[in-house]
Amino acid sequence: MEYLKDLIEIFFHIDKHLGTVIQMFGIWTYLILFVTIFSETGLVVTPFLPGDSLLFAAGSIAALGSLNPHSLFLLLTVAAVAGNMVNYTIGKFIGPKIFAREDVRFLNKKYLDQAHAFYEKHGGKAVIIARFAPIIRTFVPFVAGIAKMTYLRYSIYNIVSSVAWVALFIYAGYYFGTIPVVQKHFSLVIMAIIVISLVPAVWGYLKARKGTN
Repeated sequence: MEYLKDLIEIFFHIDKHLGTVIQMFGIWTYLILFVTIFSETGLVVTPFLPGDSLLFAAGSIAALGSLNPHSLFLLLTVAAVAGNMVNYTIGKFIGPKIFAREDVRFLNKKYLDQAHAFYEKHGGKAVIIARFAPIIRTFVPFVAGIAKMTYLRYSIYNIVSSVAWVALFIYAGYYFGTIPVVQKHFSLVIMAIIVISLVPAVWGYLKARKGTN
């Protein structure tokens, strides 16, 4: 029972126990990382799983030679893209059923139409911005699916944002994660990277929105 408890602790905080995971599972660590990133982005009920910190930690350990950074980049980009597409599909499938129910308060066809219009106009920016925002990135694909954002349009922004997200954190960890001051202030560094990465996307979104007013 205690062993199971330890495994659950490691899974939900894999970013903090990645070294232990590598010792325990070896090459299977790549699969575990794939499943974690896929679940964090693809399953609406698991937004609490580590994303940014896990990618950064994986990049840091890759710098020590335990993992291959380029393999991580390719594999986890696929996981991020696939996760978001599954999330989008779930939203698209159950969305009409939710809005068709008359007993669901504050949800009606008008709101769905408005959401669809928003995602067709600003959805690309929302997908990109959300990718760098923990918790939010788990729900945006779901809402985009409910709003029936055009599949091709969503797919393009999903791929672009996934590549940028995974590359940023993996290679930031690879090149800077082993620096002592970075290791000492790991959480602050992650937050700083998130904020900095969000600035251009948010600025572009606000500028575009201002131009339409």
